[in-house]
Amino acid sequence: MAKEYGRKDRVSSQMQKELSYILQREVDDPRLGFVTINEVEVTRDLAVAKVYVTVLNADADGKKANLKVLNELAPQIRHLLAKRMRLRHIAELRFHYDDSFDTGMRVAELLSEVNKTLPEDES
Repeated sequence: MAKEYGRKDRVSSQMQKELSYILQREVDDPRLGFVTINEVEVTRDLAVAKVYVTVLNADADGKKANLKVLNELAPQIRHLLAKRMRLRHIAELRFHYDDSFDTGMRVAELLSEVNKTLPEDES
């Protein structure tokens, strides 16, 4: 029987917390905007971590630029992460943009437009 909350999930959760702290407090790069860590998915062997991020208040080019900077800084961020986590090997970090927030905002806009065009209930 598989564990409901296995080691991979615990490592992912802790890595998300630590990466959020590192980006907020320890990485001082003026090219980075307001970056939020949404999710971290670690492979089964803990060798690679996909880090899903969002960048607030940035256009499409700004999001791509922030993602490029994060992937350039990945080795330094991984080193800082290794100091904070008690693991023998720290996963290779690969940053990806998570567009679920943008999609959710777009759906909310569309729903509000639909609500404006619907006639009021006459009761």
